[in-house]
Amino acid sequence: MYVNGFFSIVEINQSLVDDGLVEKEKIGGSNYFWSFPAKKDRMMQLKYEQTLTNIEALKVKVSEAEAKLADARRGREEDEHGERAKKLAKLVELENEKKAREKELEALQENDPQVLADLEKELQLVKEAAYRWTDNIFNCKSYLVWCFLSTFLFFFELSFLNFLFSYLFLLFLLIFYFDYF
Repeated sequence: MYVNGFFSIVEINQSLVDDGLVEKEKIGGSNYFWSFPAKKDRMMQLKYEQTLTNIEALKVKVSEAEAKLADARRGREEDEHGERAKKLAKLVELENEKKAREKELEALQENDPQVLADLEKELQLVKEAAYRWTDNIFNCKSYLVWCFLSTFLFFFELSFLNFLFSYLFLLFLLIFYFDYF
């Protein structure tokens, strides 16, 4: 890109196109560059006009903000007896007192009969649910024990019957054998 420490012509043209000072158009296989002498002046004039409109808009906002500030300050001036400072101190004192009363009210609400009755009802519901689930667990356990025992007894009976039938079959064969011979 550099030719002996200098920018190449392509880079210079591209930077001028990027800055908007030169126009570029590709026609066929060639790139054409051109610039109008008044284009830079026109761009500066447009930027100047945009800046002026921004300044005017900001002046309007500043005047509105000053008017709001004047309205907010009206009625807050200090008088010769310092009444405003006394009233502000009284306001802070009352706010602190209100916070202290709200904390006291929260502490006393823990002993409210209605809250205690609600807690009793909730406790009763929780106990009933615990009893119900305990009963369900024991029912499941007894069912599983019954299923296991019946399965165990079934296989035990089946094996016993197999043994018994095989024994009776052998006995039958022996009897048949001895009677036959």
